[in-house]
Amino acid sequence: MTEKIFETALGIAAPWTVAGVDLDAGARTLTIRIDFVVGSRFAVPGVDGVHPVHDTVTKRLRHLNFFQHECYLEVRVPRVKLPGGSVRQVEPEWVGHLSGFTLLFEALVLALCQQMTFTGVARLVNLSLHRVMAICSHYVEQAVAEADFSEVKSLAIDETSRARGHDYVTLAADAKRRAVIFVTEGRGAETIEALAEDLKAHGADPNAIESVSIDMSPAFIKGVTAHLPNARITFDKFHVVAHASTALDRMRRLEQRTDPDLKGLRWSLLKDRQGLNTVARAELDTVLAQLTTKRTARAWRYREQLREILNRKQINVVRLLLAQWCTNVMRSKVEPMKDVVRLIRRHLEGIVAWAQTRQTNGFLEALNGLFQAAKRKARGYGRIATIRTVIFLLAGKLDFSKLNPHVAR
Repeated sequence: MTEKIFETALGIAAPWTVAGVDLDAGARTLTIRIDFVVGSRFAVPGVDGVHPVHDTVTKRLRHLNFFQHECYLEVRVPRVKLPGGSVRQVEPEWVGHLSGFTLLFEALVLALCQQMTFTGVARLVNLSLHRVMAICSHYVEQAVAEADFSEVKSLAIDETSRARGHDYVTLAADAKRRAVIFVTEGRGAETIEALAEDLKAHGADPNAIESVSIDMSPAFIKGVTAHLPNARITFDKFHVVAHASTALDRMRRLEQRTDPDLKGLRWSLLKDRQGLNTVARAELDTVLAQLTTKRTARAWRYREQLREILNRKQINVVRLLLAQWCTNVMRSKVEPMKDVVRLIRRHLEGIVAWAQTRQTNGFLEALNGLFQAAKRKARGYGRIATIRTVIFLLAGKLDFSKLNPHVAR
C-alpha cells in the first residue's frame, strides 16, 4: 500500500515501480527505492525499437523534501544492449540534468536562486554552494545557447562596474522585451563587436537592428556605428537630465563656499520637488525664491526646463526648444551647466531622437541595483561567468521550461 502511494505521489509509471521506502528518523532522511519490472525492455533516443537490459547501475538522486526529511530516490537504472552490440544507459524522464538530482529538485533550486542569495539557497536545501551554482550555471548556459534573437530589432546597452572603480561589465537587452540577452567584460567598442557576433550566433542580423539606446560613451557610439550600422542611436532623457543634475550639484558646491545657506541642501535640490517632505520642500522653495541672486537656483530652473523640453513628443519642437535653452544657458553665469550645453550640442541628433523613439535603457540602469544584489549572490566568486549567470537569472527572462517541464515560464 505504501509503495503505491509513493508511486502515485512521484508520478512514476510502468515499468518503474517503488520497491521500498526507508525512513531514517535520526538522520532525517527518506530513501525511496525505485526498480523496474523484470523482463522490461527500454527505448533509447536515436535508436529504433526497445532493447533488453544488459546490466544495471544504482543512482542516488536528491528529490524534494518529504516534510522535514531530505528525500532521495535510489534508482536501479538499466543499461540496455543495442543491436550493434554497444551498451547504453537508460535515462528515466525524471532524472535531472546534473548528476545526483531529480528534475523537480533542480527546478526548486533554480526558482529559489531567482529570489534568494546562493548562500541562502545552499543553506535552505542543505547543499554545497558549489552545487547550487552548478545547477544555475548549467540551466542558464543551456537556455542562452538555445535563445532565438531573430525578432530583436531594438537594443538597450549599458555598463556597470564589477568592483569599485574598475572591472566593467557591459549588458545588452532586447528593449521590447526588457530582457538581458548579452553580458560581457569591458566597456569599449569591442564589446559592441562581440554583441554583433552574438546576435549572429542566435539568428539575428546586426544590420537589421533599427535602434539602440546607450549613454553618451564615445566607445559605445563608435562600436554601434561600426557594428550596428543601421541602428538609430538614442540618448534617453534620463542620461541627459542626470548630466544636468551633476552640473546643478557642482554649482551648489561652488556657491556654498560663500553662501552657507546652501549647505545641507544637496538632496533637496537633486530630488523631485514633489517627493520632498514639507520641511525639505520649504527649504528648497526659499532658495528658489532667490533666483536673481543665487546661481544655484538658476541651475535648478535650467535643469527643470531641460526635463520639460525632453518630455515633449514633437521632434522639431524639441530641437528648437533645446537650441533656445542652450543659448540661454550660455548667456548665463551658471558655468557648470555650460558643460551640459556642449554635451547636448555634440549629441543633438541622438538626444532629439528620444522624442520620437521614447526608447530608454532606464530599466538597465535599474538593473544596476539588482546587479549589486547579484554581486552579493555571487559572494566568493569573482569570475565573469558567475556574474553572467546571476544577471541572466535576474533579468534574462530565459525560458527554462524547454529544459525542465517543472520550471514555470
